[in-house]
Amino acid sequence: MSEFKRNNVILKSNQTALLIIDIQEKILPVMQNTEMILENALKLIKGFKQLNLPIFYTEQYPKGLGKTAGVLLDELKNIAPIEKMTFSCFGAGNLFNMLKEKNISQVVVVGIEAHVCVMQTILDLIANGFQVNVCADAVSSRKVIDYESALDRMRGYDVEVTTSESVLFELLVECGTDDFKAISKIVK
Repeated sequence: MSEFKRNNVILKSNQTALLIIDIQEKILPVMQNTEMILENALKLIKGFKQLNLPIFYTEQYPKGLGKTAGVLLDELKNIAPIEKMTFSCFGAGNLFNMLKEKNISQVVVVGIEAHVCVMQTILDLIANGFQVNVCADAVSSRKVIDYESALDRMRGYDVEVTTSESVLFELLVECGTDDFKAISKIVK
């Protein structure tokens, strides 16, 4: 074994969970790049399932904003949504406790809107000691300026701004495994 060490911000599969925030049918049509968001969120869901890693997803006021997008629900069928009325997932039931109970210290975040629910959740995760990785290719807002401003603000709080593919390959660590082959097919 080498005397050198890996950077602490690199995702570790035994400490990482995926959090999907409010990717709901009724608000998707007004978001920027909806096809990209759905495609990359789906890749992450499939990848996390392949690696047997925890996945959580929230729905903001589902009575008014509808359920999570159907294409994602097909992959999330054995996971219950966490309903919330607050913008931040800090108010989403027991979510933060569930993360702690599973010894999660790194949270990969995707969802909408980047400058509201995603931003407030990320700030609260950081305040509670979590490392946060946000996938720039799987978050969005209605306006480009809100999306860009949110990512800039997140960087100021030491959020790891990354992409869905980067996340999956960090979690894999090495190539040549069955998981690598399955993830490679997912990202193509």
